Amino acid sequence: MTTTTDADRTLKAKHRALWASGDYPKVAAELIPALGADLVRYCGITAGQRVLDVAAGAGNAAIPAALTGATVTASDLTPELFDAGRAAASAAGVQLDWVEADAEALPFADGEFDAVLSCVGAMFAPHHRATADELRRVCRPGGNVGLLNWTPEGFIGHLFTTMGPFAPPPPPGAQPPPLWGSEDHVRELFGDGVTALETQRRTVVLDQGEPVAFRDYWKRHYGPTVAVYRFNADDPERTAALDAAFLGFLETWNRGGRYEAEYLLVNARRAG
Repeated sequence: MTTTTDADRTLKAKHRALWASGDYPKVAAELIPALGADLVRYCGITAGQRVLDVAAGAGNAAIPAALTGATVTASDLTPELFDAGRAAASAAGVQLDWVEADAEALPFADGEFDAVLSCVGAMFAPHHRATADELRRVCRPGGNVGLLNWTPEGFIGHLFTTMGPFAPPPPPGAQPPPLWGSEDHVRELFGDGVTALETQRRTVVLDQGEPVAFRDYWKRHYGPTVAVYRFNADDPERTAALDAAFLGFLETWNRGGRYEAEYLLVNARRAG
């Protein structure tokens, strides 16, 4: 298990606050409700398995995994998201454990789970190598590590590229989240710690209307966007420039009020 320093704890407190801002459960439920189930199917989760969902948010993958009959633990750095997850799980008729946990220092034993999943979650932990090591460590030998990540070339990758010039400097050693959507990057991170690593690119359509309204949606509800606008709130010129860049990005991707977002599915078997 990875140890943490005071600097790590400060950084993670900022990340927790970022994802607690806005309304991520609303974003996940309205924009990407089917992605968690897509990951569960891709990884072949079945009844009786012990499954960990890392950076689970409100359970976008954890709840579909529990619906298969698996025993599921949903973990996230931001426990403020758990109330919405518990309500969604109750509505779905399933029970699962909710555990506050850092993807870079998971509080679980080596090999504790048959499958370790993360749906557009663990990719946002800043240190990719530490995260990959932890995902693999808590999975049993022969078990599955399954990921669903936004690609650098896709809509969300370009969203982060658009916000980048207006965001605060990244912490030392941090890597861009969409790199997790690169097959080569994922293979490098896991190396010979996994076998039979399979990937597949797919797209989801975000049917959210015209660009101005969609920009306002991101500004109100998505934590990273909320944080970038707060960072520039005292500078009207930079805020206006951010608004213009964001609108230009959305206009480029707009197809009659619909926006295609590409993601990468990953399913790997932990080496013995």
